[in-house]
Amino acid sequence: MENNESMSSIGTVHQASVPSENAGGRLDQFLCGLLPRFSRSQLQEWVRVGAVLVNGEPAPKPGMKLRGGELIHVTEPAQEPLAAQPEALPLEVLYEDSDLLVLNKAAGMVVHPAVGNWSGTVVNALLHHCEDLSGEGGEERPGIVHRLDKETSGCLVVAKNDSAHRSLSAQFAGREVLKIYLAIALGRFKEAKGSVQAPIGRHPVHRQKMAVVAAARGRSARTDWEVLGELEVKGAALSIVQCRLFTGRTHQIRVHMAHLGHGLLGDSVYGRKLFVERQMLHAWQLGFSHPVTGVWMEFISPLPEDIQALGVSFEAPRGVKTDGKSV
Repeated sequence: MENNESMSSIGTVHQASVPSENAGGRLDQFLCGLLPRFSRSQLQEWVRVGAVLVNGEPAPKPGMKLRGGELIHVTEPAQEPLAAQPEALPLEVLYEDSDLLVLNKAAGMVVHPAVGNWSGTVVNALLHHCEDLSGEGGEERPGIVHRLDKETSGCLVVAKNDSAHRSLSAQFAGREVLKIYLAIALGRFKEAKGSVQAPIGRHPVHRQKMAVVAAARGRSARTDWEVLGELEVKGAALSIVQCRLFTGRTHQIRVHMAHLGHGLLGDSVYGRKLFVERQMLHAWQLGFSHPVTGVWMEFISPLPEDIQALGVSFEAPRGVKTDGKSV
């Protein structure tokens, strides 16, 4: 199921053809797989207001049965953006030049303003730190090329101008960016390393969660993992896992580790909270080509104190020298 996304004066437009394997299924279920970041109730409301077309005609109802082969157009209702305001907040900068910044995002900090978090975000801090940021992300997301979950710490690249933003976005979309995370997972792994290649989509029952789903209902996702060590903390058996992302699906590492039976320590949604305050996931290394010079750049974010407090101590991800060059 391919989601072709474009922009219009009304809002973002998504277009997709219904695969034959979705024949007999409901329209709203298909939309959930196509647009997993939206709830089923939101998508049903879009159908009711005429924002969903099937073969060029407004869909009659959310539960209409599909035959396969239909062309679906979805126009996201445009929302009036709320311009973010500068705030003097702590911001750890790993690298900065005239085109971009690389940050070490703190756990507990939201990347950009949204409902429930209009202040105290990375964007608010960036607007205070920088005179100019890329406008490609809109007024509420200036400079933001990619995101990390609120409770995930580590490397985050930010664009200072539109040209840099477009180049970096294309690298993320083309899967050219190196993304390595360190996770503390529950339990002991039977194998030393492996790869999870399983599609991710909205959970069929718990709509606020993501899950490994059938290919027709989700988007392809790949996570390669390697166990770097084992811990026992307060009676809990834990594994230190290095994860490399080849795709960037919502909650990807958290979902894939839970799929293996090893949810993350501190993850109250897919793992277990236990004795820590947040999910133990850190964006450890980020690599990309500089948007202007084309030079390959790699950055390693120091492990945060809460992960070190568990007894974890690594200078760099396995297979990478501390000077940032691959080996």
